[in-house]
Amino acid sequence: MCGIVGYIGAKDKKEILIDGLKELEYRGYDSAGIAIVNSESLNSFKAVGKIVNLEEKAKSFSDSGFGVGIGHTRWATHGKPTELNAHPHLGKNSYVVHNGIIENYQELKKELQAKGVEFLSQTDTEVIVHLFEMYNQELNNPFEAFKKTIERLDGAYATLLVTQNEPDSIFFAKNGSPMLIAFDGDDVYFGSSDTAVIGKAKDVYYLEDGEYGVAKSGNVEIFNSEGKVDFSTVPLPTDKLSAQKDGYRFFMEKEIYEQSTVVVDTMMGRVLDSEINFDEIDSNFLDGINAIKICACGTSYHSALASAYLFERLAKIRCDVEIASEFRYKEPLLKDDTLFITISQSGETADTLEALKMAKRAGLKSLSICNVDNSSIVRESDVAILTRAGIEKGVASTKAFATQTLVLWMLALFMAKRANAINAEALEREIKALREVPKTLIVEDKLHDKIHRLSKRYLHGHGFFFIGRDLFFPLALEGALKLKEISYLHAEGYPAGEMKHGPIALADSELFTIALMPKSLLYDKIKSNVEELSARDATILAISPEPFELADDFVQTKFNSHPMLEFFEMMVVTQLLALEISIRLGNDVDMPRNLAKSVTVE
Repeated sequence: MCGIVGYIGAKDKKEILIDGLKELEYRGYDSAGIAIVNSESLNSFKAVGKIVNLEEKAKSFSDSGFGVGIGHTRWATHGKPTELNAHPHLGKNSYVVHNGIIENYQELKKELQAKGVEFLSQTDTEVIVHLFEMYNQELNNPFEAFKKTIERLDGAYATLLVTQNEPDSIFFAKNGSPMLIAFDGDDVYFGSSDTAVIGKAKDVYYLEDGEYGVAKSGNVEIFNSEGKVDFSTVPLPTDKLSAQKDGYRFFMEKEIYEQSTVVVDTMMGRVLDSEINFDEIDSNFLDGINAIKICACGTSYHSALASAYLFERLAKIRCDVEIASEFRYKEPLLKDDTLFITISQSGETADTLEALKMAKRAGLKSLSICNVDNSSIVRESDVAILTRAGIEKGVASTKAFATQTLVLWMLALFMAKRANAINAEALEREIKALREVPKTLIVEDKLHDKIHRLSKRYLHGHGFFFIGRDLFFPLALEGALKLKEISYLHAEGYPAGEMKHGPIALADSELFTIALMPKSLLYDKIKSNVEELSARDATILAISPEPFELADDFVQTKFNSHPMLEFFEMMVVTQLLALEISIRLGNDVDMPRNLAKSVTVE
């Protein structure tokens, strides 16, 4: 998730672009840059880190009179956070900024390199500007060249392009990544979010997927596959914080809803027709690996626990999972045939980082799964796989958990194929299920409304048990953690088969049991366990595709053909339940007491 701004007009373009980027800095802060074009010159400034660094870089530059400008604040997906990888990217006389992922960039890059084009960055974005200039040289028509360029792009993108061949224009396109056009008289603004243009423009048009066009002073033409688009604007909102939340009440709520789109970014270029591909992993990196050890904390630990079932079931490789803070002091046995995996949203989790350093000292190969490029854990690891979840502002992690779990599932399949532990037919079924994941994460209004109504029954009592079996035991742990973090109610995740070994003594009408009852995995077993609790008068909320007559409350799920599809669908239900209970209790959902987003102390 990155931020884009653009401006056409006679006002101070540097000031407008940098101010807009400051409002979008919550979308990415690896690096930032601006480019300003007029009939006489083309100027650009880039800096690593926060917007203040860019501001310092460009402080001596001033511009006056009519011109166009574009800017970008980056959250890295391809290439490290460096000035060379920062946007805007330059061709011979054109600049481009881009959000999203160009899935076929490697194919396009090889094609351009074969024609003598030299690339300066490691990013997927740079192919856009070089494609444009190649086509413009052939056609001598910037708009047709831009149109032909976007026809070649596969994946998700929002992009702005400026060129000295047409210095009064900004070319734009949107497909799967947000972008808007705002207006104030003849001045035209672009942004990834309302916050970039609030206070500057009065009216706005939100681009639809597949729309592209060209903007000039006072005139914007928009096209799609059917031809020219007649569009109308609406008034801009005025509350910047609300605009950042895109109309949601809390960032956590927004991030729950974002899961269905961010997992697409997680899979792009990795889930192919008949295999899983990780460009990050060299062909010989896994040679000699006979076991996996995963270290993580909190939510990341729960994603690791779920993946242990997948590594052993799919890849037929032993997988042990450790809580990082415990691992550091247990004098662990570390063998060099073990792949050491660390998982962290921020990449700065202190206990996990120290565990990684221990493993490195012992000579183990290391792989990190992280959301932040160039973070400490990423830099320390031999190999890093980015989850591409975008910035997560809610302290209680949601989309980070979803993307971590998805990456681990893909990694298990990658290793299974490499070890010949899975046949082509089974791999095809897994890949088909992977492609269904975005659908399972879509939050329907009907579901959210039901959970909102149910939540009022679960505000009191002496505690919650989240129970599940197999893969759904780690999900029960995660569901309980989400509730604890933001509602401050006592909750515990438990393996359903263990209830009768002690915890069932707590069962009464004031014990709320959240039962994860997937149809595709051990349904009869979990049903029997829930019946035992119901017989002791526990209050049961069943989450299942199969109606359960003993449930006091029931949330019916849809996907029951593959355990992981049920996993992700039930994950959303538990996240929404925690959210709605917390809101009813009047808590600050995004900033729960006593917690921090990144735990950088022991």
